[in-house]
Amino acid sequence: MAEELTSKDKKKLSKKSFALPGKRKYPIPDKSHARNALARVAQNGTPEEQKKVRAAVKKRFPSIGKKDKKKND
Repeated sequence: MAEELTSKDKKKLSKKSFALPGKRKYPIPDKSHARNALARVAQNGTPEEQKKVRAAVKKRFPSIGKKDKKKND
């Protein structure tokens, strides 16, 4: 499970640590937060936001979403 980010922690993150850097939404500093961002945008994001978040997560963490024959990551 992703460790909760406080407001103070979020302010310290660079723009590249967000899937939507202009809005500073959907923080993706690590894999667990990236997975959480995908789940949250699927529930609450617009189709355009969903596309951008998926692209940002794929760019930063290419292994997320790929099926592993031994186990799902």
